[in-house]
Amino acid sequence: MPKNQVADLPISPRRRLAAWLVHLYTASGAVFGLLTLKAISWGEFIAAFWYMCAAIVIDSSDGLLARLAGTKVAAPQVDGALLDNIVDYSNYAMIPAFFMIESDLLPVGLRLPTAALMVMASAYQFSQSDAKTEDHFFKGFPSYWNIVVFYLFLWQLPPRVNFLVILLLAAMTLVPIKYPYPSRMSHLGSRRWLRRAMLAGSLIWAFSTILLLWLYPQPSRFFMSLSLVYVMLYFALGLIKTFDRHDRILGSAVTRRDDTRPR
Repeated sequence: MPKNQVADLPISPRRRLAAWLVHLYTASGAVFGLLTLKAISWGEFIAAFWYMCAAIVIDSSDGLLARLAGTKVAAPQVDGALLDNIVDYSNYAMIPAFFMIESDLLPVGLRLPTAALMVMASAYQFSQSDAKTEDHFFKGFPSYWNIVVFYLFLWQLPPRVNFLVILLLAAMTLVPIKYPYPSRMSHLGSRRWLRRAMLAGSLIWAFSTILLLWLYPQPSRFFMSLSLVYVMLYFALGLIKTFDRHDRILGSAVTRRDDTRPR
């Protein structure tokens, strides 16, 4: 049956309810963001990270649920992608920036300017029309500031070093390097083993970071190393896809085709 005819089929009340519940689930990430702000303002940084974890879990799973529920057809009144971006900008940019203002991770005189740089870089990254490539990668550093803040908090590096790390990552927002989109593994095509490795790595990373948070302030080199292995794999895959000649040619062809469409 043609796709447009499928869209015209009547939608059952159960399916419509499921779609609205998925939208509600996505929006609940903003509630955890609010709880994170409250914890940060009270100096309860560990609690803040637990709320951040909850928000990441929601963000990692709502896309799959939205596709299963068919929210674009069953609840089209809400733009799920826009809702997701609003919540993500709050949780991945604004709230980590506020954390950097309220904590001791940065030099006192650089806290507000650095936080401003984080939110401005994220505003640019979020608003790009091609922020996500045709093969489901992010273009430029994808504003994972909540994860950056988590590692900086655990490592307790000198404040000026933390400033340089953030400065570098903000600059990487402007560099068109690809970064994998963990919840959309289709971009790995027929390389099924690599898709499985990335999925397994994502689960191991999540398990390791949760244990690091659970064990804090007791350091665990094993779980820290385990989590960083996935981080290195993540960046390595992005670099491979960025500089792979075939992928760059394919990306150019897609761009040319899109430019010829009537507007």
